[in-house]
Amino acid sequence: MKLLCLLLCVLALPLQAQEGLPAARVNGVEISQLRLERYFVEYLEDQGRALTSIRNPSVYKRLRDQALTDLIDKELLWQEAQRQGIKVDEHEITAQIDQLRQAMGGAQTFERRLADAGFDSQSFAEYMRHELAAQQVFMQASQVPEPAPEQVRAFYKANENSFQPPQNQSATGPVELEQGLELAKRILIDQQQAQARWAMLQRLRDAGQVQRLD
Repeated sequence: MKLLCLLLCVLALPLQAQEGLPAARVNGVEISQLRLERYFVEYLEDQGRALTSIRNPSVYKRLRDQALTDLIDKELLWQEAQRQGIKVDEHEITAQIDQLRQAMGGAQTFERRLADAGFDSQSFAEYMRHELAAQQVFMQASQVPEPAPEQVRAFYKANENSFQPPQNQSATGPVELEQGLELAKRILIDQQQAQARWAMLQRLRDAGQVQRLD
């Protein structure tokens, strides 16, 4: 479901840079102002905000900068996927496009949205290929080793209050302790995965040539 929502937003992003001054350059690849404007609207919608509701110029600038950062990270991931030679199965691309077509209510609406976003069928399939390949790079960074039992116990001990059962239950029994340790393990893995993804993105940012022009 999360991937479907992301791909619905993709239709607001043109594959090729449009005319006008770029908002950024990422290793020589331009991110156009028009692409940023279109993505910014989707970015705000994902946060439950409307563009017209933002009155404070500093808030507007902060949110716009965050949207541009997202686009820069997307471009870095696409380029890393291409460097790694990651290939996306054609059947997966076709399946995702079919799912989008159905979610939009049929082929006619889907084709109109493609045209509005500056795509044809071929260019959108290529865009989809880049998006899915970039996601593979991002998910590869999430492959962290399973924490050792002593790491889990140390994490549980340091955050013991967060794993306490309701007040009418006891945390001293072996079942409750086992459940608490299992929860601690899942949270610890989630944290380590998030840290690994951030570190990978930071490495790409540091190694790349990124110019913010917006």
